[in-house]
Amino acid sequence: MEATIEKRIKDSFARQTAMATIGASVTRVEKGAVTIELPFRSDLTQQHGFVHAGVVTMIVDTACGYAALTRMPASAAVLTAEYKVNFLSPAEGEKLVARGRVLKPGRTLTVCFGEVHAVKGGKEKLVATMLATMIAREETGLTD
Repeated sequence: MEATIEKRIKDSFARQTAMATIGASVTRVEKGAVTIELPFRSDLTQQHGFVHAGVVTMIVDTACGYAALTRMPASAAVLTAEYKVNFLSPAEGEKLVARGRVLKPGRTLTVCFGEVHAVKGGKEKLVATMLATMIAREETGLTD
């Protein structure tokens, strides 16, 4: 994979204050695939002590978006057009790992699939899946 694509993804991610606020980080970038990890924090949980569904969605949406961006022209910015999330188990463990990958790249729309795994005691458990459509935008003022 081109180092410039990885740098582009990591530089864009570094500008995301939402990801910084929750403590997420990009741990892997490949053409068509991105991994984001989030250490468990009690301030990100809902009333039962599980990581909030909104936080789970944030990291997998971001992983899918950046996976799509790896397949887009350098002049494009990426935005989410739509997504569907299935929550399969409560999100609990030492960390969450979100993996986004491109299913079908397109000139304007790119379809992605994402998974979130909770890591507990070194074992991963699937807690959520996402099917997402990302849109490439080439507008003045939007950069990734």
